[in-house]
Amino acid sequence: MKIRFISSLILLFCFCQINLAQFVEPVKWQFSINEKSEIIFQASIDRGWHLYDMNLPEDGPISTSFSFEKIDGAELSGQVTSTSKVIAKYDDMFSMELRWFEKSAVFIQKIKITNPDKFKIIGEVNFMACNDKMCLPPTTEAFEFDKKSLPAQLQSTKPTVEVAAKDLSVVKDSKNVNENENANNISVLNVPKILNDSTDWWKPVIEELQNYGAGKHSANNSWWYIFLIGFIGGLIATLTPCVWPMIPMTVSFFLKRSKSNRKKAINDAVVYGISIIVIYLALGLLITVIFGASALNELSTSAIFNLLFFALLVLFAISFFGAFELRLPSSWTTKLDSKADSTTGLISIFFMAFTLVLVSFSCTGPIIGTLLVEAASQGSITGPAIGMFGFALALSIPFALFAIFPSMMQNMPKSGGWLNSVKVVLGFLELAFALKFLSVADLAYSWRILDREVFLVLWIIIFILLGIYLLGKIRFKHDSDLKYVSVPRLFMAIISFAFAIYMVPGLWGAPLKAISAFTPPLYTQDFNLYHGEVRPQFLNYEQGMEYAKEQGKPVLVDFTGYGCVNCREMEAAVWSHPRVKSIIDNNYVLISLYVDDKTPLPAIIQIEEFGKKRKLKTVGDKWSYLQRSKFGANAQPFYVLLDNEGMAIGPSHAYNKNADKFIAFLNKGLDEYRRTR
Repeated sequence: MKIRFISSLILLFCFCQINLAQFVEPVKWQFSINEKSEIIFQASIDRGWHLYDMNLPEDGPISTSFSFEKIDGAELSGQVTSTSKVIAKYDDMFSMELRWFEKSAVFIQKIKITNPDKFKIIGEVNFMACNDKMCLPPTTEAFEFDKKSLPAQLQSTKPTVEVAAKDLSVVKDSKNVNENENANNISVLNVPKILNDSTDWWKPVIEELQNYGAGKHSANNSWWYIFLIGFIGGLIATLTPCVWPMIPMTVSFFLKRSKSNRKKAINDAVVYGISIIVIYLALGLLITVIFGASALNELSTSAIFNLLFFALLVLFAISFFGAFELRLPSSWTTKLDSKADSTTGLISIFFMAFTLVLVSFSCTGPIIGTLLVEAASQGSITGPAIGMFGFALALSIPFALFAIFPSMMQNMPKSGGWLNSVKVVLGFLELAFALKFLSVADLAYSWRILDREVFLVLWIIIFILLGIYLLGKIRFKHDSDLKYVSVPRLFMAIISFAFAIYMVPGLWGAPLKAISAFTPPLYTQDFNLYHGEVRPQFLNYEQGMEYAKEQGKPVLVDFTGYGCVNCREMEAAVWSHPRVKSIIDNNYVLISLYVDDKTPLPAIIQIEEFGKKRKLKTVGDKWSYLQRSKFGANAQPFYVLLDNEGMAIGPSHAYNKNADKFIAFLNKGLDEYRRTR
């Protein structure tokens, strides 16, 4: 039975991994215009899936909706209607009656054509698809019609008065776009000729990079990094007041459960540890399935998300300081406890593990949240699952270990004031990490409210206060009397003070390589006496390529991100190397392109990718598309060398803190550039 249970869990994990590698697209759309001047939106729905109807109640799932962004030579008549059979059913989860379509759905929008020669309609449909097991995130599908889309008899209709779209975001043709206008304009462009017809800088060079031997993108290194931070997070969570007291209680439960058979008790404890791993691993997989790696990566640079996470971490920190307690509803844990008591065998053990997960949430929540955001920023579809596996593995080890060697529990420190001290220390660390999320939003939207020196000042104060707390000079509500300073607290205080002092020279521009991944870039600092950093000459691809052509220099294109931790590490550890800096400054034109730059484009760029029309609305969208379409990559950091025609002159390079390898990468490009001139 145990083997069967564990095998089932392994099969479940493999099944989830297989499904993660597949792109699920259960709803496929076709758009057309018939002889009756009707736009037909036809959806084909895969077996087992359903598409929600329009105009559902606000508290329900996402309704199907249609938006029209540009209407020329026509006007809408009435609203979108549906002619398909609707299934209506009361849903207990949403406590309301829901409506949806199965197999197929047809929607109709009547229009009045006023000028066939100028006829053009651009818009998109927003919809949500679900089956009995899962729901996909809301998805948009763009549609576009012009004169050629009209039936033959409608193309010769005599034009009447042309009416602009009412109550809609009407957009202008790209030829009339002024750079000072907002991003509500749409420019329909064909890559590679995006900038002008005299350049071919957007031409794909994927095959050329492969011929050179494209650089390794360190995916495995990212996985190990995510696993490691997850494992460290799990070890820290073990020492929190929510988890530590559960160890002797839970182990005692298993020993009493099989006190006549110690081998069975050990086996049960091992299964308990595996159950903890499975629960957290399933959480990581579920998050990836719902959102997808690319959506998580985009979310991790969203201002709203980062500000929300900043506020949540500050809230958790205040809770850790003892201002209030954050707990999940007690009814949840009570219900699971009763399930564990009423069931037997492996199911009972699984419910016990689920109870632990809920009970410990107030302490593990901020750690898990930080872990998932970091995993998402790596851009790997398996990142959240790997991080959660590391976290759960570290969290489950003590329970299995103490069950195997119960005598070790006698030497365990008893619950007491030291656990509250751990919680307060975590509160200080949460405050420090919260600033990182505020910094990402600040950089992506160019607010400049948290420049590097401001960030460092706040960190210096936080770690000085942490050191003072560890010495017992600051006390919080739930702290016990500290009669003396223990040796571990003294050493931790020394480390905290030393770290604060280490950051002080950064106020005058010292690079601070140890924390460069977390601090804002040096260029955000107003007072900077350090001149060893490498700064990009251009943040615009076309402008940089034009300048390089005039100067007769090769180009180093750096695809980076404001929230990219590995990018900051490369800049601090590799680019600051004297030889690297000299080669870049003297021999290359450096163009840094931030794929998470949220600055709106002067005009929305509409492109076609993988058979679908997409819109590039921000500067970051444009550079991200450039990286995908021209170089066939989407991870950062990503470095590529180009000649003045936009052709590759060497392999690509990714995250690798070996300065000698980066120097060889740069020199190879220089040799190739000189050879081909």
